[in-house]
This record gives sequence, C-alpha cells and structure tokens, in this order.
Amino acid sequence: MPRCDLTRRSLLTAAVAVPAMLAVRARAADFTFAQYHNQAVDTPLHRNLVAMWEAIARETNGRLVAQVYAENNGIAGGDQDALKMLLSGEIAFFTLMGGILGQVSPIAEAQQLPFAFRSAAQAHKTMDGPFGRYIAESLAAKNIHLFPVCSFDNGMRQVASVSRVLVKPEDFVGVRMRVPPGQVIADTFRAFGAEPVSTTANQILEAMQSGRVEAQENPLAVIEGFKLYQVTQRISMTNHIWSGFNLMAHRPTWTTLPDDLRAVVTRNATLYVQRQRAEQQAFNAGLKATLAARGITFHEVDQAAFRRRLSGLYASWKEKIGPRGWSLLEAEVGRLG
Repeated sequence: MPRCDLTRRSLLTAAVAVPAMLAVRARAADFTFAQYHNQAVDTPLHRNLVAMWEAIARETNGRLVAQVYAENNGIAGGDQDALKMLLSGEIAFFTLMGGILGQVSPIAEAQQLPFAFRSAAQAHKTMDGPFGRYIAESLAAKNIHLFPVCSFDNGMRQVASVSRVLVKPEDFVGVRMRVPPGQVIADTFRAFGAEPVSTTANQILEAMQSGRVEAQENPLAVIEGFKLYQVTQRISMTNHIWSGFNLMAHRPTWTTLPDDLRAVVTRNATLYVQRQRAEQQAFNAGLKATLAARGITFHEVDQAAFRRRLSGLYASWKEKIGPRGWSLLEAEVGRLG
C-alpha cells in the first residue's frame, strides 16, 4: 500500500464527511487518500472536489476513496506546508495556485504574470493546451503529477482596500498590500510602490482588521468566502492577474495506482474541473451586486497605466521562465512586455 495510505488513517477523522462516498463501499478501500485545498467549505471548489471524489468512489465500487479537507485542514503554514506534504507523499492530492507552485517550478508561476490573461476563459484555454503540458513536464521532474485538465478557477484578481481609493499606480506607493506567497505577485505590487505582506488566505481578515495590511488582492469570491467584506470598503476592478487552482497528485503515489483507477480519476478530474469553472464564473459574476449591497464601492482602472510600470518585471520573468515557456505563453496571449 502506498506510503500516504498509511499516513491517512490518523488524519481522516478530522475531515469533512462524505456520506455518499462511504455508502458505496462494498469492502474496505484498496486506496484511501486525502485531498487538500485552501478555500472555505461553502465554495465551488470545495463542492466540486467533494462531488468528484464521490463519483470516483462510486465508479470504482469503493476501491479508491478520498476525503476533502477545506482550508488545508487548518495546518498553520497553509499552502506552503501543504505543498511540502504533497512533495513528501504525506498527502496524495492537492490544489494550488501557480504563484506558490513556482517554488517548485518557476515555469508554473507564469500562470500569474500580471495582465497576461484578458479573462478566465483565456487562462483555461492556455492551461489546457501546450503551455499547460509544458508546466506538467516541469513538475513531473519534481515528483508532482499535474492533471491534463487541471486548472480549477478562482477568477480574475481585484484590489480591495480598507478605505483608500487605489486606481492609479501612484496610489499604491507605501500601501501595505497583502499578497499570497509567491514571487511574481509581490514583484508586481513592488513595481507600483506598494509594500507586499504575505499571509495565508485564512489570515487575511485578521490582518486587515488589525491594520497590519491596508489592502489585499483576490478574486471577488475570496472576499465573499473569507468574509473580507466586513472590513473592505472599496474594490478596484484591476483584473490584474488570473487566479486558479492546479489539481495535482504526488507522482510516486499516482504511478502506483492501477491503470483503470488512474483512468477513472483523470476522467472525473476533467469533468469536475470544467463544471467548477462554469460555477465559479457565475458565482463571481453575481458577487459585484452582492458586495455593492453591503456598501462596498467599485472603481474602474486604466490598465495601461499599470502595464507601463512592468517592463522590467516582464524582462526578468522571461529570463526565469526560459525561451520555450515564454514562447508557448505568448502564443496564447500575445506579446508581453
């Protein structure tokens, strides 16, 4: 039995229950895993991961089961600690944004280059094509399996502030801006003169309430899911970066699974990634009105003014990503820089 099957026994007691999955077991599971992700329970990502693993359990007659842990099961280090657990085989499945995944492969961080994608749909197409396969190649060398259709959606990222209006690059000078772990987003806001402060997702509300940060950037769904509307007064619709969650497996564990089980997981991953994308898009689209009804004001921005500050960033990341990765990305999104 794979190593991470054995480590799961102590962890599964704290998981979110999946009754339908348990009901289909005709016998003890051959493979029992954990699926971590960093979002709240009441989100399209969590619901679709639960549904995906329920479907897999049904199709395999209970031979392969997994429990889904919202907010990374509350581990102190959040995504970064969960990534270490994936790399070691302590957990088998994980979803993670490209910025943090860049700690393993810089190519993956290209997902979050500022103003690279005009829409979430364009990002999905890019990740489902040659550029996504190139990222998968780079991760396979690091013992991570990236699924062929891997990118659950989070949405386009916007800037939310406690009180200040942030609509021009100069407005960001000196602003303490919460950013997720990852180099490219920190580099982006430094280029605007902000002071990046990194926290896990479930620490953002406290950081804004305490004044440790004055603003944060995330899709609208994160503002809703983590109740950031309690402290946010203004949202600037920057659409500066696309945010998604890459579905991954610990590769040594993945390769030990029988071919028929891997086929079931891969087919269902494709199905539920696509379902979640549609659900997330609809969710984000309706949130502007929801948040406005809570008294939050929205502000449009001129993206061109921000892009002009990023020529150095693009040059630096072109070198980090390398000519092949850069050319594959530009083939989808057009010239950057």
